[in-house]
Order: sequence, then structure tokens, then C-alpha cells
Amino acid sequence: MAFSYQKSLKTALKSSWTILKLIVPIYILADILFYYNLLAHITFVFKPLVALLDLPPEAALAIVSGLFLNIYAAIAFAAPLGLSAKEWTVLAVFLGIAHALIVETEIMKRLGLSRIYSIGLRLGAGLLVGGLASKFPQSWFENIATQETLAPEHPMYQSLFALLQNSLYESLSLSIKVIILVTLLIFFLDFIKSLSIIEKHSQKVNSGFSITVGVILGITYGAGILISEYEKGVLKDREILFIGTYLMICHAIIEDTLLFVIFGANPWVIVGLRLVFATLIAMLVVRYYQRARA
Repeated sequence: MAFSYQKSLKTALKSSWTILKLIVPIYILADILFYYNLLAHITFVFKPLVALLDLPPEAALAIVSGLFLNIYAAIAFAAPLGLSAKEWTVLAVFLGIAHALIVETEIMKRLGLSRIYSIGLRLGAGLLVGGLASKFPQSWFENIATQETLAPEHPMYQSLFALLQNSLYESLSLSIKVIILVTLLIFFLDFIKSLSIIEKHSQKVNSGFSITVGVILGITYGAGILISEYEKGVLKDREILFIGTYLMICHAIIEDTLLFVIFGANPWVIVGLRLVFATLIAMLVVRYYQRARA
């Protein structure tokens, strides 16, 4: 299928509207909660979780919204908190692995992987790899700094209206940055999907190709190539287990990473950790599976 500028533009406009609907209200809500110190009454429940990642308690809402919704919602909650470049990196590693659990777990279920395994794997791997990232030396992140990584000053507003006015401006500014990035990515990824090599290989089973596509384009597209073949019984359980495990830890590596790089996150740490641990964990899981079946 040839690349369609109009189709990509339509997708970009639809995504832009979704981003605006998510980021603006959530950012404003987070700003209100943060300014009036209401987060302390909400985030204490998730204190052990954020402690494992060495993140401030206020980041709990970003983590929870990312787990159950998506990365855009998580960013909207995290943006007003003034996280450091290192904290943004840790958050990116964890949420890159464990986000949108409800939707993506159902995709994995269609590949024959149980919901318990999918959720347990992604939460466990997210905490393991994110926790490891939090132990890296601060010097790895000092040269990656943007205006957003500096802790913002929260002045004493004269009224709630003044607070809302500032939050609206900041949320729209953030939305514009994300929309520009996502729009460019949509055109780039749509162009990749239109390449003849993608169309050719997507019509047949190829484990390595499916992983590559999933890592670049996302879990939905990568797993989608294999679903029909799995339902026909063509693929072996071992192949499905390896591919599914790999993609749950490392998928949409370009989009997910760049969304956090906006705030100063270290892309090399994010990409390197997800690729390495996706390979290691997938290999260990399959090896254990084979021994259990022997």
C-alpha cells in the first residue's frame, strides 16, 4: 500500500485531539493537587511502589495513570512535578515496559499468553529495570538537561483563576510539543509501514521480523502480524512465548523514548536497558519453559 499523506494527516489530527483531551485537563488537575498539597492524601497508598523506583511520592499518580491509561496521561501528571533528568529516565524505563496494561494485555491474550503472566511480567520487569536505572550515577544524566527538568517554582497565586490560567498555558505548551513530536512520528512510521518489505513480510510468519516491527512500531502492530498465524496453529508455543515476552518489555521504542526525551531523559539508558533486558528475560523464560516441558 502506497504512503498516503492525507491518511497520515488525518491520523495525526485525530491523535492531536486525543492528546489535548488527555494532557490539558490532567495537567491542570495535577497542578491543583500539587499546589494545594493534596497529593499527600492520595499518593501514600503507592509510596512503596515509587520508593522502589527512587521517585518522589508525587509521581505515584503519573505511574498509576500510565499503568491503566497510557503514557500521555502519565506525562501530564508528571510534568508539573519538576522531576530531574534522572527521574524522567527512570519513569520512562518503567512506563515504557508497563503502560496501558488493560488494552495491551488483551492483545497478548489473543496470542495465547495469560493475563496474569502478561501483567506480572510487565510489572516485575518494569520494577526491576526501572529500579536498576535509578541506581545509575547522577553523572550519566548531568549533560542532558532541558528547561523542563528544572524544578518549577510554584508562586503564591492571588486566586484560583490565576492558577488555572497559568496551568492552561503550561498544559497547552506541553501539548503542542507532544503533538509536533507525535505528528512527525506518525508520518515517519506510516511511511515505514508502506514500504514493500514491511507489506511482504507481514503476510507470513517471521519471528525476527515481527520483533523488529514491534520494537519500532509498537506492540499492537508487531503482535498483529502473528495473531492470525497463532489462531491457525502454525506457530509453536515456544515462539509465541519468546516473541510476546520480548515485545511486552521492548516495543514502540522510538515513540515512547522521544516523549520522555522532551523532558531531558537519557535516551541511551532507556533504549539500552529495554533492549538488553527484553532479550535476557525472553531467553530465560523460554529456557525455563523448555525445561519444564522436558
